Amino acid sequence: MSEAIRGAPGPGAAHGGPPLIGVTAYQEPARWEAWVREAALLPAPYLRSVERAGGVPVMLPPTASLRGLEVLVSRLDGLVLAGGGDLDPELYGAVRHAETGPPQPQRDRFELALIRAAVDADLPFLAISRGMQVLNVARGGALIQYLPEAVGHEGHAPQTGIVGSHRVRLSTTSTVGKILGDSSDVPTSHHQAVSRLGKGLSAVAWAEDQVVEAVELQGHRFGLGVQWHPEEGEDKRLFEALVAEAAGR
Repeated sequence: MSEAIRGAPGPGAAHGGPPLIGVTAYQEPARWEAWVREAALLPAPYLRSVERAGGVPVMLPPTASLRGLEVLVSRLDGLVLAGGGDLDPELYGAVRHAETGPPQPQRDRFELALIRAAVDADLPFLAISRGMQVLNVARGGALIQYLPEAVGHEGHAPQTGIVGSHRVRLSTTSTVGKILGDSSDVPTSHHQAVSRLGKGLSAVAWAEDQVVEAVELQGHRFGLGVQWHPEEGEDKRLFEALVAEAAGR
């Protein structure tokens, strides 16, 4: 990446306005009025959380072409990698588990390239649920494909389509710990998790069963991944911290 792009402020921060925060989106069949079409989708809590924190959310659908990705990253002040379906296990050298969801090759390809470009540009980011898994795989890590089988309970996703809650323990010396304290009750809905950490990532939060619940990218100005869903709760401090960092970029 050229020095002109690396570390350059996005348009929001550069002009003194609220920072522009890119948020990755789903690409799924959807129905509205008389239409049933493939659409770029994003649960509204992500957008509201960025807005409440003082940022301007910009949806980033998974494009087929990766041309211009560095330019896209250079025009953002921050990034949220949103949740969603399972990554293709072939991306981390694993055989597909029966409980792993169907592949989404276009979204996988786009988000892996996007987070690598964001890391190269030192762009502040918050990777949520699937987003944390994308970050881990992009850094050469691997995933547990079906947590209930690995930990013997369904506490991380009590019901399909329903957000549950459980407590996490946080490292108080980490960025996440400095924001949230030594423990927190978090909104949760995931059936996969980190097994092998990717290069440069440190585990900084854990559930009671020792599942890794947050990671940080060492040497990055603000590179956080959380396995839970902060957009679904009332505590917006992680979004506020991201937007504050993006505003000063």
